[in-house]
Amino acid sequence: MKTYTEPARTIPVMTEVDVLVVGSGPGGLSAAVAAARAGARTMLVERYGCFGGVLTHVGVETISWYRGEHTVDGEGLGLEFEQRARAAGGTRDNRSGRGNTINSEMFKVIADELVRDAGVIPLLHSAAVGVIVEDGTIKGIITESKSGRQAIMGRVVIDATGDADIAHMVGVPYTKTPRENMLGVTVVFSCAGVDREAFLAYTRANRATYGDWGESWSVKTTGKEDDIETNYLQEPFLQAQRDGLIPKEIKSIAGSWSTVTEAGEATYLNLNYMSGYDSTDVHDLTRGEMDGRYQAMLAIKALNAYVPGFEKARLRTFGMTLGTRDSRKIVGRYNLTGEDVQNEARFEDVIGIFPEFLDGYGLLTLPTTGRYFHIPMGSLIPQGVDNLLIAGRCIAGDRVSHAATRNMMCCTVSGQGAGAIAAVCARDDMPVSQVRHEPVQAVLRNQGVRLN
Repeated sequence: MKTYTEPARTIPVMTEVDVLVVGSGPGGLSAAVAAARAGARTMLVERYGCFGGVLTHVGVETISWYRGEHTVDGEGLGLEFEQRARAAGGTRDNRSGRGNTINSEMFKVIADELVRDAGVIPLLHSAAVGVIVEDGTIKGIITESKSGRQAIMGRVVIDATGDADIAHMVGVPYTKTPRENMLGVTVVFSCAGVDREAFLAYTRANRATYGDWGESWSVKTTGKEDDIETNYLQEPFLQAQRDGLIPKEIKSIAGSWSTVTEAGEATYLNLNYMSGYDSTDVHDLTRGEMDGRYQAMLAIKALNAYVPGFEKARLRTFGMTLGTRDSRKIVGRYNLTGEDVQNEARFEDVIGIFPEFLDGYGLLTLPTTGRYFHIPMGSLIPQGVDNLLIAGRCIAGDRVSHAATRNMMCCTVSGQGAGAIAAVCARDDMPVSQVRHEPVQAVLRNQGVRLN
């Protein structure tokens, strides 16, 4: 490969803050709001034009689809996201559980309000392209935007990019699942022109359960999930293959839906799960976007042909970016394990809890029994650099723990924890390497986080 050496140049420092959060998904948004509410001067940097991450950029609206009667949840900002969205008329009850489906477009507005109300400094349309590290301590990041190349300095930096991009630039150790074993990617889409009552009658007559996931999604359950109803579609796509509407070599079209409005809009269709794409490889991302749109159109053809209520349905929107589930996971001060998640681990440095809910790597466990595990502060602190924290799906852990911690609501838990840690470090003028868990837990309790 040819190379080119960039000439050195001097760039302006846009601002200096106490806490600098990069990435605004459920983890980053929670981190920024938590830090600002704890008194830290906080900036939230996002490469797209809205905050919200997978919820708003991809269009995944089912933030708490796993929730049942006996689920013990983490509360805190994740619960506030739902409450604010409901107050704004931006939620619907999840048909197959007790959670909420959040309107992804409305949540763009909710996220703006959260940022404004907390006093977070917002920065959209800005991509992090470099890091500033001195003597083993991160000092800030370099951004590119329409305003040019600029530096932003932060006493503590929180990597909430989903792919541990900042940690990767710093050079800290991480693990990454091989491409062939990575969780699949999805292009989420929506349809208009659906006959709601006819479609719902069809789904009632063709009731699906989580036990049905095992055929095309290769999921192993604990057994207690098998008879629980779910919004799952598979048979129309198998029929389309038999009839030649979908090429037989495409095995990735099947999946779930969430909401059909009274206006006939199916707003969240998660109907392609494509394996073999690395979300840290720009060529794979390009291929995934194009393949996903192609498969979405095949799915719509099948829905038109075989599903009552969808006869006249047409494409309405695609998510603004590819939905990814897997990539880098940092090596932390402590690395969560599958045993931790499945055996209700407890930690002295707990920053939040999450129910025993696993979805990924061939596993599906729904939190129906009240079991939960602790997320320790150590899983947010990477090795090899000071004053960098991690929030969201790239916190430290193995594959099985990632099947839990990657979920949006769990990302709000790790994000709020990271924001509290950063705020305490800024307030007490200490590096992350020296912070103790007691003052962090005091901040989190004050913010309504459930620690037990």
